Amino acid sequence: MKVFHCQNCQNTVFFENVNCTHCGHALAFLPDTCELAALDPEENDLWRSLAPKSKDRRYRLCANYLQHQVCNWAVPADCQDTLCTSCKLTQVLPNLKLPGGIEAWAKLETAKRRLVYSLLELKLPLLSRQQDPVKGLAFEFLSDQLAPAGPVLTGHDDGLITINVAEADDLEREKRRLQLHEPYRTLLGHFRHEVGHYYWDQLIKDDAERIEACRALFGDEREDYAAALQRHYREGAAAADWQLHYVSTYASSHPWEDWAETWAHYMHMVDSLETAAACGLKLDPRRKDEPVLEAPPSAEAARTQPFDQLIESWLALTYALNNLSRSLGQPDSYPFMLSPPAINKLRFVHDTLVQYQAGLQQVPAAAAKGRSKASKKPQTLAA
Repeated sequence: MKVFHCQNCQNTVFFENVNCTHCGHALAFLPDTCELAALDPEENDLWRSLAPKSKDRRYRLCANYLQHQVCNWAVPADCQDTLCTSCKLTQVLPNLKLPGGIEAWAKLETAKRRLVYSLLELKLPLLSRQQDPVKGLAFEFLSDQLAPAGPVLTGHDDGLITINVAEADDLEREKRRLQLHEPYRTLLGHFRHEVGHYYWDQLIKDDAERIEACRALFGDEREDYAAALQRHYREGAAAADWQLHYVSTYASSHPWEDWAETWAHYMHMVDSLETAAACGLKLDPRRKDEPVLEAPPSAEAARTQPFDQLIESWLALTYALNNLSRSLGQPDSYPFMLSPPAINKLRFVHDTLVQYQAGLQQVPAAAAKGRSKASKKPQTLAA
């Protein structure tokens, strides 16, 4: 994540801010330029950007910004969509009439916007179901009490990601974390994990050479998935020494889950390192054997930076983060131990993104234009 400033007064602001806390100026994130912009109001509900890359361009606020205050993104004035790049990916909302419904929705969308920011920065394919009914990405936020078929399972199915609304309840999520003996469970972690399944389909599934390389590292995904998960929830980790091979116990359940867990950790790594670099953080070791942090300045730089340098910076940063957390009496911020095989899997994710980007650069610019169409399918409330 970058460091953002209010262009009206230069005060530092957070990615989630809707107003500058210093001067009160209206703020909105602009997904077309990846800027958090101070906005000046104009006629016909339009706003003029003060941000450098989009200076004097006109925007409209996302409908979920105006009507429900659960979003802080904007839409270019010449776009027919009423919802922003992130909100239009959500097909089913929580039931807003239930107590806490709007608050849960706000938490879910806040985490999803962090996810979408990273996907935009990594220049990954990101189309809604309205733009691409076959390969588009979509989200549904469902509640157990409204599900006729029983408890809602957070998961991915051919581009449709379902998140159980209960995960937005901090107490319930912590209860589930403890029940499942997990060291880490967050909304953002769920989003990053599930979207990993989606990008396996987009980047690995139809690439004969890459899928064989993937199987060599993660295992054969043609193994019975349902049986593997049943075995995992019945018996736990696939092996007592799982830490020598996987980033988490859940990663040991099936090759697809190993990929998704590794993908999520790669996104943790790239986003955190970008934040560290943007904040000017560095480690100045007193001895040659102490950690050295050389964070890439952006997610784009992380894609092109040699992986060995990237992982060394990540290990140094997590050492500092965990020590800081312990100094505050908090659990480790990154409670994982990365073994050499797990690091090799992270390298594979990195190389996959580098390969994808190299192919993207060969596509004529004209072919990438004009693909976005207005969304005609409104968001729906869970019945």
